[in-house]
Amino acid sequence: MTTDDIAKRRQEMDTEFAQFREHLGKILEAVDRLNQAGPEDDVAGLLENLEDVVHKVRTGGLLGGGAKGHREARQEWLKAKGA
Repeated sequence: MTTDDIAKRRQEMDTEFAQFREHLGKILEAVDRLNQAGPEDDVAGLLENLEDVVHKVRTGGLLGGGAKGHREARQEWLKAKGA
């Protein structure tokens, strides 16, 4: 692979990582809602919501991408640089 190929793969990986970091806040918000729950709150529902949010951040939901997209971009970058 050429230096340009490696740089392109690196850019793709960086873009995917930035998207992951952007969506990580959704997980933290769901955890915070769960952490603030009291005895009168629907803890099971809050846990289900957390599971859904984590799943969407991991897989990218209907649009694809997510952490899975970063993993794939990272693997392509590693392959391009010969690691």
